[in-house]
Amino acid sequence: MQTVSNQKQTLLLVDDEPVNLRILKQLLHPDYQLIFAKHGEEALKLALQERPDLILLDIMMPDMTGFEVCQQLKQRPETQAIPVIFVTALSEEHDEAAGFAVGAVDYITKPISTAVVKARIKTHLSLVQVDELRKTRLQVIQRLGRAAEYKDNETGTHVLRMSHYSKVIALAYGLSEAQADDLLHAAPMHDIGKIGIPDSIMLKPGKLTDDEFTIMKTHAEIGAEIIGEADSELLRLAKSVALTHHEKWDGTGYPNGLKGDAIPLEGRIVALADVFDALTSKRPYKEAWPIEQTMDYIRQQSGVHFEPKLVELFEQNLAEIIQIKARWQDV
Repeated sequence: MQTVSNQKQTLLLVDDEPVNLRILKQLLHPDYQLIFAKHGEEALKLALQERPDLILLDIMMPDMTGFEVCQQLKQRPETQAIPVIFVTALSEEHDEAAGFAVGAVDYITKPISTAVVKARIKTHLSLVQVDELRKTRLQVIQRLGRAAEYKDNETGTHVLRMSHYSKVIALAYGLSEAQADDLLHAAPMHDIGKIGIPDSIMLKPGKLTDDEFTIMKTHAEIGAEIIGEADSELLRLAKSVALTHHEKWDGTGYPNGLKGDAIPLEGRIVALADVFDALTSKRPYKEAWPIEQTMDYIRQQSGVHFEPKLVELFEQNLAEIIQIKARWQDV
């Protein structure tokens, strides 16, 4: 794998013909660190040990074909994310289809073109880097969400539940699976701004004074400031959720008194998910409300706190919401 001390990315080249390995070595060694295998078992062993950034894999090899090697790589958690490009003399359409079916990301036929091989490798390594960047951003968001939990009396399971409620509502509203997943991952940041609220207010066991509540309400803007400006869609979404999840459909919410469709959809969704879970969960200052009592309140708040369409969709999907609640119970 790439490290600080070794900036070159590592490629594993697999072919039972030494002349083919020499050709690839001559072509690639100026730009990459190369390791070589002449049969399938050796390739699997090296992939597990070295964790290369990408594998160039021949198909027609003795004992174990490239198809079988790729299948095994994709079945192992440690190696399944490594992109595999088949480099082979098999040029029939069904062979190429078989290669993609076992998990390869690309298929190059011999005799190889220098420009094609280099371009395909560069493309797929770039895609890996984009995916790793997204995973890193997601991990940062998740850890910041955990930081807010330590500041609050709420539990980590609250964040899990309301995030999954948010995804259910988003899908019901018509968002795509990818958009709903983004909201699932952004929702845990809704209360990140509570990091900036004094402990004397955050941990106060009794009712807040008007002045204290005014300070508490600043957590929405503090959260947006913590997340800041970013070109990441996930961070943009998290910022919007942090800033707008206390806005109300009738315009009486905070911090900006937004009304109706002026409230971003993600804020409207998270507001409903957050309130439902807060009401149905036990806290040091209150007992958990029964589901029906909570739904009565949410129906009363349709057109007031919550968008009416979201309330309808929430009720239509209540069975799934209850399943999520049962799956992640407070301990």
